[in-house]
Amino acid sequence: MRKFTQNKVAESRLALPTTIVYAVVVWLLAGLVQGGWWLQFGCFALAALLMVELNNINALIRIYSRMVSCAFLAMSCMLCFLFPSISGAITAPLVIGSMVSLFAGYQDKQAAKPSYYAFLLIGLASLTFVHILFFVPLIWLLMAFLLQCLSWRTWVASILGLLTPYWFGCCWWAWQQDFTFVFNHFMALGDFARPLDFSLLTIQQTVSLAVVMLFAVIGIVHYIRKYHDDKIRIRLIYGIFIWTNLAAALFLVLQPQHYDHLIRMMVINTAPLIGHFLALTRTRWTNMAFFAIVAIVLITTGINLWM
Repeated sequence: MRKFTQNKVAESRLALPTTIVYAVVVWLLAGLVQGGWWLQFGCFALAALLMVELNNINALIRIYSRMVSCAFLAMSCMLCFLFPSISGAITAPLVIGSMVSLFAGYQDKQAAKPSYYAFLLIGLASLTFVHILFFVPLIWLLMAFLLQCLSWRTWVASILGLLTPYWFGCCWWAWQQDFTFVFNHFMALGDFARPLDFSLLTIQQTVSLAVVMLFAVIGIVHYIRKYHDDKIRIRLIYGIFIWTNLAAALFLVLQPQHYDHLIRMMVINTAPLIGHFLALTRTRWTNMAFFAIVAIVLITTGINLWM
């Protein structure tokens, strides 16, 4: 079978190292040293490492390809205006880590330990982005119908995992004799802006969101058409990526003020979908789409760096 440039790049062992160098360059150009964003960069590196681990453990692509990790790095760097955000930087590796742990409990209704650790990470993420708790009911549904691991045992473990960070937090707040933080923290769950108020977003944010949504649509349509080529377990995992992506996109559209965190969740769930498309399609049209996608990412990144 003829290999196009798209396939040669997707299957190359140099793809990931090259993308890593590109990512470091983008961070330096964006102001890593001047801004002192070392914590954010460390979280970004950890998120990238966890994305590689997520791909390796679950064999998300049935051939040797690093397109999932490369797509994550490229889209994350495209959103270079988010680099200064500490809370968003902390949230990303916690979300990916929760997926790594959660997928380990596939079809195991006794998998209390993976469930506990997955929700412990979500609980930690909620300390910086409390609205991630709105995704918990969706995760339970995905555990029940896709991962097929929801039972009383795993459900109780998930509750304990969510509560653990707050148990330790309450000890600290009790010692400080100040519970205003935890009160205000959870009160924020009831704060809603006017839905569809896109005046809250800058041009950079709007354009970048449109690009991520475009890639998500391409990846979802592709996977729906080609899902039968993968094993059942991989189909179900990609189903989780699709549903979580759609939920994050809907949440972002309804409440754009949470852009910084929700766009990261979309990138995390879009990377496997667009990576699957880039690695496993082999037509002249998809080869042209590959060049178009690379051009869009580079142009958008350049504009965001310039602005």
